[in-house]
Amino acid sequence: MPHDHSLRVYDSMLGLLSSADNPTPLVLLNKVVPFKHTKVYGKLEWYNPFGAVKDRIADNLIRDAEERGAITPGKTKLVEATSGNTGLGLAMIGNAKGYTLETPLSEAIPLEKRTVLRFFGTKVVELDDSLCPAPGAPEGAIAKAHETAEQEDYVLLDQYANDANPGAHYRTTGPEIWRQTEGKVTHFVAGLGTCGTITGTGRFLKEQNKDIKVIGAIPEEGHDIPGVRSKRQLAQTKLYCPDEYDAEIEINDKEAYDLCIRLNREESIVAGPSSGMNLAAALKAVPDEPGNVVVVIFCDNIFKYASSVMRHFPELQPPTTKEESSSGPSKTEQLFNEMIENLKNPHDTIKVKDLHDAISSENPPTIIDIRIPGDYQDGHIPGAINIPQDDLGASSDLPDDRDAPIITVCNIGKFSKHATLYLKSKGYRNVRSAKGGLNEWVRKGFQTETSAVGS
Repeated sequence: MPHDHSLRVYDSMLGLLSSADNPTPLVLLNKVVPFKHTKVYGKLEWYNPFGAVKDRIADNLIRDAEERGAITPGKTKLVEATSGNTGLGLAMIGNAKGYTLETPLSEAIPLEKRTVLRFFGTKVVELDDSLCPAPGAPEGAIAKAHETAEQEDYVLLDQYANDANPGAHYRTTGPEIWRQTEGKVTHFVAGLGTCGTITGTGRFLKEQNKDIKVIGAIPEEGHDIPGVRSKRQLAQTKLYCPDEYDAEIEINDKEAYDLCIRLNREESIVAGPSSGMNLAAALKAVPDEPGNVVVVIFCDNIFKYASSVMRHFPELQPPTTKEESSSGPSKTEQLFNEMIENLKNPHDTIKVKDLHDAISSENPPTIIDIRIPGDYQDGHIPGAINIPQDDLGASSDLPDDRDAPIITVCNIGKFSKHATLYLKSKGYRNVRSAKGGLNEWVRKGFQTETSAVGS
């Protein structure tokens, strides 16, 4: 039986992929929006067949590669770095068409996504990388994907540089919005991650009406919103085209998560954290004027983000009892996670630029690289000593002076916070974690050095 959108009858799941004839819904926001005149609509992208806006680009990446003859069902193995949703779409479309998928990703990505990727049949390679993979990072997910793609039968689709990414939204998302609003849309708002959504959709809409405002939502530095990039990270994204956007609005974690929970509780819209961020940007950027029609991308639903929700709304944690199963974090784990989160303050972290300056000062800090010896040998901050995290307690290389300045370093600044907290517990009073870790050091263009293990 052929696809019939009017009856919602399909001969495969791929028939549910979105298009102008089969759009994801637009829903008017009635309670969380303070405007009297401006109308704001959420575009609910979890109505894509595999649960997120990224289904669009997964389909177009595969379609484009097939048309170019770059991949063959049943033979080609796909590899793609991802913050989760693109991998989910590629996995399921691959299952339908006969492609396997390997995806390097950050272990900071919500456990729910990593688990479901494996459930879908993906080979998941977890790395100590940033929440959203960063191009140029020497040991990150993107670099790992490029390395894997050098093997025979592997092909990298590369959502971070492939024009088929924004092309997906030029072909589908833009025409859907134009048709659904009957050409009345005045503002389009999307989060900036790979930048495919905002770039492709924005190009289509501006071709229809050059006066439409295209607004990007960006998270704060060190954010906890999966799938999007801070201003610093965007500078290395090939699909980032700031000259094509009318505004970029930075939103902090609290603003995003507060609107996320309000969308769920007040609008009954099961939106995820990036949806809250995008809406917060719309409310800041768009004036309340008659005739304004705003469309905000709501990327995916809240069900993938239980672990993120627990971090930002600890009051939602279930009570811990002796009878309760150990599936959730214990009170001790919650307390530890909260202490680690508190270490993001400027007194317990140091920017790599400031660390670079401190190295040549009269009183340079002791730099402790807590990574495994092999990683340290491949490249580290000049002058750093290697004390792997597991060896900190027994190391004789720690300073005798408990007031001596110490900087801990890992790949991205995640586990160095653990080391900072541990050293503080041992009485060291002047310990800080390098923000962004060695990856950020390299991004800033600072030199590294190599050495033999044990040298």
